[in-house]
Amino acid sequence: MIKLFEPLALRGVTLKNRIVVSPMCQYSAQDGFANDWHLVHLGSRAVGGAGLIIQEATAVSPEGRISPEDLGIWKDEHLPMLRRINEFITAQGSVPGIQLAHAGRKASTYALWRGEGTVPESEGGWPVVGPSDVPFAPNYPQPQALDAQGIQKVIADFRAAAQRCLAAGYRVIELHGAHGYLLHQFLSPLSNQRTDEYGGSFENRVRLLLEVVAATREVWPEELPLIVRISATDWTEGGWNADDAVQLAALLKTRGVDLIDCSTGGNVPKAPIPVGPGYQVPFAERIKQEAGIRTGAVGLITNPAEAEAILANGQADLVLLAREFLREPYFPLFAAHELGVEVPWPPQYERAKPRVHAVAGQR
Repeated sequence: MIKLFEPLALRGVTLKNRIVVSPMCQYSAQDGFANDWHLVHLGSRAVGGAGLIIQEATAVSPEGRISPEDLGIWKDEHLPMLRRINEFITAQGSVPGIQLAHAGRKASTYALWRGEGTVPESEGGWPVVGPSDVPFAPNYPQPQALDAQGIQKVIADFRAAAQRCLAAGYRVIELHGAHGYLLHQFLSPLSNQRTDEYGGSFENRVRLLLEVVAATREVWPEELPLIVRISATDWTEGGWNADDAVQLAALLKTRGVDLIDCSTGGNVPKAPIPVGPGYQVPFAERIKQEAGIRTGAVGLITNPAEAEAILANGQADLVLLAREFLREPYFPLFAAHELGVEVPWPPQYERAKPRVHAVAGQR
């Protein structure tokens, strides 16, 4: 059996294969509302055969957006279009998931193609918060350190968002604890300089994430999976590191988390990251082995052979692809053909399905 196309059961949800569309910001919303772009973007990957599709970082509050163009799920009015998208994804045999996020000190910044750094309030920006009053970079907003009331609001916002996720038809939630956003900011001693119960020791710095997980699990049904994405290292001396990540993953396993999505970086500008094919896979492998929890591998996985090798070697349980899915929305269908696995194509596309006797190189 080719591992890439083995089903995977996570609680009461079964993925038809191990190929996941990684959350990718589209910067195409207004006031948090999804639109036809998101329907076509996410829907086409479902037509393409992905087992799980995780919607881009979706803000749990207006101030939690990365940019003014981010998706949101902080009000009930957001739900009808999200529900429509999820119904389409489900109809194609894929599982709809969502990444819930709060950008913290990296909020109120420009979409990738609009500029860099802080969006001023005159252009739709807003005041930002963080664990401490330390900005991400000189051209990023100056955050206000969250007080006790502010921390409780963050937890409540995640909890309310999880309730809306259920109403919108999502079957998997991923909490965004990576890439230098708020939950990661609390984890790392480079961004968290607090002296209260949310700062200092490892136990204090992981407290907010554990409380968000608990609040989410209170309202997220027992039969539905909960994933947490973490950055397994800051790639910077004195920051969050792989030993911390293993310790955190073991704690998350006892709190009802089913899988760790293992990324890295994002909390330090211009960190020396050794980017290359599969460069983050060893973190997924170590966390899987030492914390005893399922993991997902992500980062420059671009071809079926690479993806299959990661799973066959026991380094992870899922592979998440981002940019490769932007290049090839139907990656799973062609991966199956390349690996010699028979999978159904949408009947509307059946006439284009590659056959085993096709001339090499032709599609």
